[in-house]
Amino acid sequence: MDMLNLKPETTGKRALNRLRNRRAILVAARDCFQENGYDNSSIRDIVRRTNLASGTFYNYFSDKQDIFAALLTDFLTSLNDDMTARRNSATSTKELIYSTYHALYCATAKDPAIYELAHQNQRALRNLFGSDILGLTLLSLEQDVRSAMERGLLPQTDPEYLCATFFGVAYDMSLLVARKARTCPNGIQGEAERAAKFSTDLFLGGLPALGTLPSQS
Repeated sequence: MDMLNLKPETTGKRALNRLRNRRAILVAARDCFQENGYDNSSIRDIVRRTNLASGTFYNYFSDKQDIFAALLTDFLTSLNDDMTARRNSATSTKELIYSTYHALYCATAKDPAIYELAHQNQRALRNLFGSDILGLTLLSLEQDVRSAMERGLLPQTDPEYLCATFFGVAYDMSLLVARKARTCPNGIQGEAERAAKFSTDLFLGGLPALGTLPSQS
């Protein structure tokens, strides 16, 4: 067939169909990795969860590592762009810290399977990206912290220590938010906001600031 004679609507439909197929494979892979683990999931297992022919997978991904990388890349790109935009628009120290935590917790609550998947498959993650999930999630943090110091939103202190403190609070908190979101998907927004406020108050004021928070039964 002469590709030059294809009508625009035909090529548009094909492009849309490719997007749908790719999305179907990504969703199936995410569910498969989550249920069976990365190492115990095969390409055949993934394809079986879709309505696609077995050979269709290779039109979009070369192997299992390729699809795992695609899942993480989509998640991390969106999250890092969101966090950077929020931090750069912050006008106060509290807003800067809260917006960073809130962006992270919203992302993990919205798509907990991806975040938990990365935690469960740290070896595969390091082989692909050379870092763990939080290191990739907060990839742009140090640059933004230095910028915030120049703007007077953060004190002139050791940026590496400051980033390490951000990391320490965020690491297990984000995983906990993801787990809670899986058990109560209707409350993910409130959970992300509560976790962000908790982390911000702890970061800014230590334990005395947490004493002002309402108790949770």
